[in-house]
Amino acid sequence: MKRYLLATLLAFSVAALQAKVRLPHILGDNMILQQDTDARLWGWAKPGKTVKVTTSWSRDVATAKADADGRWLLTVHTPKASYEPLTITFDDGDRLTLNNVLSGEVWVCAGQSNMEMPVKGFGNCPVDGYNMEVLESSHYKGIHFVKIPSRMAVEPQDDADCQWQVVGPQTVGEASATGYFFAQAVNRALDIPVGLVMANKGGTRVESWLTKENLEKYTDDPTDSLEIVKRWPQYDYHRSLLWGNGTFHPVLNYTVKGILFYQGCSNVGDPGNQYSDRLALLVKQWRNQFRLGDIPFYFVQIAPYHYDNVMGVNGAQLREQQYRASKIIPNSGLVCTNDLVYPYESQQIHPAQKKPVGQRLAFLALNKTYGMETVGCQSPSFKDMRIVGDTIHIHINDDFGAISRFEGIEGFEVAGEDRVFHPAVAEHFWQPGGGYWDETIRIVCKEVKKPVALRYCYRNFQLGNLKNAAGLPLFPFRTDDWE
Repeated sequence: MKRYLLATLLAFSVAALQAKVRLPHILGDNMILQQDTDARLWGWAKPGKTVKVTTSWSRDVATAKADADGRWLLTVHTPKASYEPLTITFDDGDRLTLNNVLSGEVWVCAGQSNMEMPVKGFGNCPVDGYNMEVLESSHYKGIHFVKIPSRMAVEPQDDADCQWQVVGPQTVGEASATGYFFAQAVNRALDIPVGLVMANKGGTRVESWLTKENLEKYTDDPTDSLEIVKRWPQYDYHRSLLWGNGTFHPVLNYTVKGILFYQGCSNVGDPGNQYSDRLALLVKQWRNQFRLGDIPFYFVQIAPYHYDNVMGVNGAQLREQQYRASKIIPNSGLVCTNDLVYPYESQQIHPAQKKPVGQRLAFLALNKTYGMETVGCQSPSFKDMRIVGDTIHIHINDDFGAISRFEGIEGFEVAGEDRVFHPAVAEHFWQPGGGYWDETIRIVCKEVKKPVALRYCYRNFQLGNLKNAAGLPLFPFRTDDWE
C-alpha cells in the first residue's frame, strides 16, 4: 500500500512538473524588454495547454496554445522606457511571475574576444580605468546584461543557462567592456534603461556564426561535426557552424533594437572580398532570424596589431574589407580604432582602451538610430587626390568642418612607379582663391619625386593622428590596388 501511494505521489509530481510553464533562461528576473514594441515571449508547456500572460502595465491578456512539442510563443506590447519595475506573469494552471523587469533599449553584443573582453579584463590584458568603473557603476541605473555561455552545439539550441545581472560594483567587472561603455553613453544621453545580450566567443571567425545552409551554399567549410573537428582539431574557436548553434541561436527569439559587432582578427589573411561578402551574408542571416527587419548593425574595425610583422599589410587588408562591408550592408556603421592602441601594444591583441570603442559605437546609435544629429558619429575617409609635381593633395569626407591638426600629421606613405612606399610629411594647405583645391591636406616625400600612390596607416601596426572635428580618426586607406 505504501509503495502504491509513493508511486501515485511520484506520478502526480511528475505530471505537475510537466504541466508548469517553462521559460528559456533569457526570460527572467531583471531582464530588460525592448520598449514600445510587440516583444516576443516564449517557452514550453504541456502539449495543448493554453498559456496566459498578464503584465503589470496593461490589463490585456495574451494567450498561446502549446503545440504538439509543447512550444508556445506570443507577443505583448511593451510600455515606453522607464525605470519603473515591472512584472510579467505566466499561467498555464500554475503561475510563474518575473520581477524587476524594465522597459528600455536592448542591444546584442556579438563577435570575438575584443567584444567578449570584460570590464575587469583578461589575463595580462587590462582595461583602462577598471577601478573607477567599479566605483562609479552604481551611478548608472538601469543597465542590465545577460551573458550567454560560449558553447558549441551540433544542432541549433533554443535555450542557454544564463541569468540577467543588474550593473553595480559587484557585477560590472563581468560585463563586456565594449558593450558596457556603449550602454553607459546611451543611458546618459537618453536617460532610459539599456539591456545588453552578450552572445560572443573569443577567436571565432565570421564563418563560426553562419548557418549550415549558408555555409554549404557560400563557403567550402564542412558542416558535418566530425569533419569540422578534423578541419580545426586544436583551435576549436575557429570551428564553423557550432558556435552559432550553441551561443547565438538561443537569443534569436528575443526582441532587440540592434546588433553591436567586434570581430575580424581570426579572418586576417582571407583573400579578395571574401570577408566583406561573408560579413554581409551574416548580417542578412541574423536579420532574417530575428525577424525584426533591417535592425541597426554597428561594428568595430580591428585595431592595429603586429600579426607577426608590423610592416605587413594583411591586417590592413582586413580593415579595408570591413570598410567595404560598411558600404554594402544597409543600416550599418563602422567604428575606426586606429588611434586606440598604445605604441607599446603592438603585440597586444586586446588593447586596453575599450571605453572610446564603446562610446564610438554609441555615437553611431545616438545619431543614426535615435536621431541625435548633433552627435558626430562618422570617422573621416579618403575622398579624392590630385598630384601636382612631387606633391599630393587630398580631400577627406566627414571632417565636420575641421581637421584635428595642421602639422605633425603622421601615418602617410607615398610610392612612385617602383611601388616602394616611403614615409611622407603631411600638413594642412590653404591658399587664397576659394577654389576646390585651394584647401587640402598636402603630402610630400623627399624620396619620391614622381608620386603615383598614397597610403594612410596601411600597415598591420601603424598609428595615425589625423582626426575630424568630432575627434574621430581617419580611416586607413590606400589609393592603389597593388597586391
